[in-house]
Amino acid sequence: MLTRVLLTLLVLAFGAGLGMAEDAEPKTTVVSLGITDHKVDETELMKRMALPKPRFDSPGVAYGWVAHAKKGDTVEVHLTKDGTSLMHNVREVAEEDTDVLLQAGKTGVPAGGWPKGEYTAKVTVTRGGETVAEQETDPVPFE
Repeated sequence: MLTRVLLTLLVLAFGAGLGMAEDAEPKTTVVSLGITDHKVDETELMKRMALPKPRFDSPGVAYGWVAHAKKGDTVEVHLTKDGTSLMHNVREVAEEDTDVLLQAGKTGVPAGGWPKGEYTAKVTVTRGGETVAEQETDPVPFE
């Protein structure tokens, strides 16, 4: 029931492209992806407001929100710098038709601040050894 309500809200927020026919299986989709200066939750992301960008002297958290992951899927999110993963988080989905919000990063400031570079968030959903959804943000400098 909660998933159906969430799907309805997503369709209203993002358009009918996420909708489905009654008989069709919903497609695993990256709903939201980004980097911000704090941990986020679904309620905050549903507001579709711009989140603050991290700075060299603030926390840095990559987040990926995936809709319609299936039991056994692996969802992985990475915070990368110049193409190299700095931190990541992985979760195996335990229930069918699940929305997954996964985050990776630091909620504190690294000693001396974040090094200069181009940071991205990347989320990947793997099912049976094959990638079914993947997305990466544009590079974000931590100024």
